[in-house]
Amino acid sequence: MTTTDTTEQTVRLQLRGISKRYPTVIANENIDLTVKAGEIHALLGENGAGKSTLMKIVYGVTKPDSGTITWEGKEVTIGSPAAARRLGVGMVFQHFALFESLTVAENIILALDEPEAPAALAKRITEVSERYGLPIDPHRMVHSMSVGERQRVEIVRCLLQKPKLLIMDEPTSVLTPQAVLKLFETLRRLASEGCSILYISHKLDEIRALCDTATVLRGGKVSGFAVPKQETSSSLARLMIGTDLPECKLLPKKPEQVMLELVNLNLNTNDPFGTHLKNINLRVRSGEIVGIAGVSGNGQKELMAAISGEMLLDEAGPIRICGQPAGRMNPAQRRRVGLTFVPEERLGRGAVPPMSLSNNALLTGSRHGMVGLGVIRRMATREYAESVIQKFKVVCGGQSAFAASLSGGNLQKYIVGRETMLKPRVMVVSQPTWGVDVGASMLIRQALIDLRDSGVAVLVISEELDELFMISDRLAVIAEGRLSPTHAAAETNLEQIGVWMSGQFEAAGTHVEPEHAV
Repeated sequence: MTTTDTTEQTVRLQLRGISKRYPTVIANENIDLTVKAGEIHALLGENGAGKSTLMKIVYGVTKPDSGTITWEGKEVTIGSPAAARRLGVGMVFQHFALFESLTVAENIILALDEPEAPAALAKRITEVSERYGLPIDPHRMVHSMSVGERQRVEIVRCLLQKPKLLIMDEPTSVLTPQAVLKLFETLRRLASEGCSILYISHKLDEIRALCDTATVLRGGKVSGFAVPKQETSSSLARLMIGTDLPECKLLPKKPEQVMLELVNLNLNTNDPFGTHLKNINLRVRSGEIVGIAGVSGNGQKELMAAISGEMLLDEAGPIRICGQPAGRMNPAQRRRVGLTFVPEERLGRGAVPPMSLSNNALLTGSRHGMVGLGVIRRMATREYAESVIQKFKVVCGGQSAFAASLSGGNLQKYIVGRETMLKPRVMVVSQPTWGVDVGASMLIRQALIDLRDSGVAVLVISEELDELFMISDRLAVIAEGRLSPTHAAAETNLEQIGVWMSGQFEAAGTHVEPEHAV
């Protein structure tokens, strides 16, 4: 590990002794951070390490309790995002903030601090987007754009303000491998022109490929500095979590009985910006994990809703769970058959924010000894919640803690743990490690592998291709509401999956595929 030398380049941003305390946690404690002009600087850390709080301080969303911020040699106070933008700080958030019913130009004009004539703005959007290899049509409606194209809008919106420091939060989580390479070209070009980039990501291979330096946080404190290109993913992970990264073990196993089957599944969504499902065919057997890749917004949400029972079909036959026609079953009925599921949205769908963890366990586990003769067995719900907390290493205030009080990563561990410990026959998981740090991600992935090894049929919908290749026996891709044929994970690669993610495949038909491929 190495300490960053700041003498060769102009120091753009310097944080000294930054601390931020909340009633129950110290989010940042005496943090030092230095970012030079033209540098791509990574900020690494586990969930709850303090990364988000620190970036909110830099962008003027949160005020620090103590410490100093120096911008280009002058001590400053950043009281608001508008003040940050006046200095030259731009931020591309992980979750986009675009109005789908407006055009690109209309969305961008809403975010500008100074008014600009629509015609002049449209011209600038075209010029800036093409200059940095991110071409977008300023007159195009946002709802017609892919997620990768929407990210271009967010980036161009920042670039129009000519930032000196660009903060990027998990920027590749919604991109194909090809789009990631294009983004990296853009970021390197920005850096070569003197723009500083603060890059937040849990993908350590990307950090090593892109970033010049890294500051690592652990428990709200700086745990070290690194030059990523001189490190391995394992050494970076060790600096983040303090121990060696656990390994997932996917041993060969012959799948058995078909437990989840989709046959000519068609579903029209009522969401005007949603994606219709078209002739989906899929089989998942006991003792295997089938992964579905795809860029967000290509039908994953609708597929999950159809399988879970949140959206009922006109007929029962297109979905079969444990051998039973389930297209007309509601979610509770499907759970009784043997299905458990983890939705992408944690708060609101995966858990009720103002309810305790034990009561959240009761919501999906009432048939597992938590209710008797119509009476809630409070001791059983508390014991179940505590067992999930212990097994999945959930950092919280115990079973009585409200779901909303947990960090995103810890709540995800709790929800996945709650569902896996219900002893399902079929489990469907959407985005199992979304926004989860590297250590917790490995724990969740191993839990899914353990389910598979115990004979459960597991379907994983994820935008993390490395994750899918790590844990899946077979892979398919969903694009524009169509599902590709499945292929053994060992017989394909990232490049091929990336091509399929753009929709270039022949959709799976109703024919019976060879045993190794179904």
